[in-house]
Amino acid sequence: MPILRNSLVSSNSSGSVTSVVPIMTFSNETVSSQKSSTSLAEKNGYQDSIYLNAANIFQGIHNEKPQDKILVKYGNGPLPPLPDFKNEHFQRLSYELAFSALKYQDVLENILIDSGIYPIQSISDELTSLVVVMLYDLQDRKFEARYNIDDDGSIAEVQEVERYLCSFKTKLAAALARCRIKHDALSIEHILPETIRRQEQRASVLPLYAWANPLKASLEDIHSSLQKEGFTKVESISNFSGYSYCLDMHCEDVLIFPSFLKEQLLSLELFTNQKLLFQDKSRSLAVHSVKALLNMDDDILVAHMGSWLTVAHMSALTNQQTSKVFVCGVKSTAKEAELKGLFAQMECKNIELIREDFANIEPTDNKLQKVKVILLLPRCSGLGVSNPIEFILNEHEDAELLRDLSQGSVAEDKLNMLAQQQFEELTHAMQFAKVQAVVYCTCSVYPEENEVVVNKALTSGAEGTKAQPYKLCPPVLPLCCKSEINTSAANFFKQEPSDISNGCFIAVLTRERDPSESVSVKDVLARAAAKGLLEGIDLAKPPKKEEKKKKKQKVTQPKTVSKEAVIQSKIQEFLNRELKSTTVSPESSVSNITTAVSQTVSQTNGSIVLKKTAKPHSNQSLPVMSKSSLTSSIQKAFERQRNIRKSKQEERVMILKPVEIVLPPVMMPYFNPQGNKSEISSNHYYYRWVGAKRGMISPSTSKKLIKSKELSSASPAKHSHPLL
Repeated sequence: MPILRNSLVSSNSSGSVTSVVPIMTFSNETVSSQKSSTSLAEKNGYQDSIYLNAANIFQGIHNEKPQDKILVKYGNGPLPPLPDFKNEHFQRLSYELAFSALKYQDVLENILIDSGIYPIQSISDELTSLVVVMLYDLQDRKFEARYNIDDDGSIAEVQEVERYLCSFKTKLAAALARCRIKHDALSIEHILPETIRRQEQRASVLPLYAWANPLKASLEDIHSSLQKEGFTKVESISNFSGYSYCLDMHCEDVLIFPSFLKEQLLSLELFTNQKLLFQDKSRSLAVHSVKALLNMDDDILVAHMGSWLTVAHMSALTNQQTSKVFVCGVKSTAKEAELKGLFAQMECKNIELIREDFANIEPTDNKLQKVKVILLLPRCSGLGVSNPIEFILNEHEDAELLRDLSQGSVAEDKLNMLAQQQFEELTHAMQFAKVQAVVYCTCSVYPEENEVVVNKALTSGAEGTKAQPYKLCPPVLPLCCKSEINTSAANFFKQEPSDISNGCFIAVLTRERDPSESVSVKDVLARAAAKGLLEGIDLAKPPKKEEKKKKKQKVTQPKTVSKEAVIQSKIQEFLNRELKSTTVSPESSVSNITTAVSQTVSQTNGSIVLKKTAKPHSNQSLPVMSKSSLTSSIQKAFERQRNIRKSKQEERVMILKPVEIVLPPVMMPYFNPQGNKSEISSNHYYYRWVGAKRGMISPSTSKKLIKSKELSSASPAKHSHPLL
């Protein structure tokens, strides 16, 4: 079956392969089998439907020339009805053939004119795209006829064009030879500009990237399955040999495979059951940048639908119960149903589709108030992509990307238009008041679409005067080479196109911290967990009993305070009335009693001690109040008040509790019940600082130790024995 022919290097251009041999070394058996299958495919040609599909793609993306320089007319009428794409492989072959014809459009037009067979009287201008596409394939087969082609799917227009070209194949071959001599080229590939030839070389050796779906299988299970299938895990891409793979250095859930293993990998159960999924690495880098910024229970907004794989990857890295992933731009009902089916197969349950475009969504939308991070993947020139066919098919990009890649550059007016669109989308994302970070990612190599857009947006003041301004955040991804470290000095993450990856640019914009706001413990732990700093530590929720106790205290506290205030005022009122008629220093007695009461109320910890007051003279005309009853009433009132203030203090400390610090094991002495000699316990106890009582250390709740009850001051001191 044919593959992208321009990525194949003929025997005359073997020198161009020397730069990529050290990157990948395959076994001789594998390379020979590839060459034999490729040479067989080159002689066979394609099915008629693939030619027609490629002609339709070429008709929409071919380079239009000024009126005074037009040599070949393509017409404006529609081509014959386009059959539906049968599968992804059929789709890929059509795009590859159209892209190859587009890169050699000028050469193929010159061959038609120089051979004298154009203009073609018997073929209309509407079929010129089909003529150019089939002419490229004919010269690629050394002007040999097709054979072993299924006639059941034959198309009349394709058969007519083929017969016409084959009847003039001698003239066409001579015109091609003159063209090569004119350009001093050993083969037709050498006529292309150097930038396009380098891009073809990179595409031919670019490895495959696949991310693991944690909702379907763990990384350990995936490694085990690959080992059973005969794959060997190696340290890096440079160690690839035969059936091997390695882990990516930037994303811990991404695996890398040699490019020639794609057909074998797609047949594995890991790929058929969506446990592993192929996708360009740039999208995984963007998703992991978002993950590093997330707090617990945060929602994410994906500004453009793009590839459903990006959305599924984002969902797989978030909490399915507490976080949501909103996706903009899903307009048709049929597309929505299709996507929901795909996400269900992936076991992604927290994705919500929005029909409006991102630019039309109001920042004050109620359903987006929990969104804290926006992932912005705007349309870009894409000149950092080495394998445009895969990128178009997987990321659902526009086929016009092929037009720019076939020229190796982008027109200035189009570049300015793209940069303006990117600026408007970025500033719109900055207007969401609740959002705390924006991740901006492109596959462009132009600063006009990258640094210039980001810096312009930061100085635009799009977030408004009331909200905290945005700033550039240093890269949240690991820096694995010198070039990444150099670009990180400007707070950008950038990868240049190479033999191991496509080009990528990522900028992370975060709001400046409001000094009046405090960071919760949940947020700190969530960010630490996202960076892998809390592996093996259980971030469990507090027990339900503690939650119920807190709620009960909050509900009963106001009522208790009001009741105690009433009791205290009644006691003071009674004492004042009782002592009015005394004859011996009544003012002094009242003063002493009032002072004692106020001093007792001011105590918050420890036991309550009432000062002894002067005994007033009894008044026979008034009822006698028992001293014991008065003291017990006051003690009860003050005891309740103390408990209320204590619960308030504990509750406040629980809310502002800092990050738990687990200390090393401590050997605690205890008293032997058989004697007075102290011994050392063989058990290890873990302790943490508790904010409720400063300076005290208690057993850590993370280890589920039970705190011993407090004893009264009258009871003898005992050591607590936590239960493990």
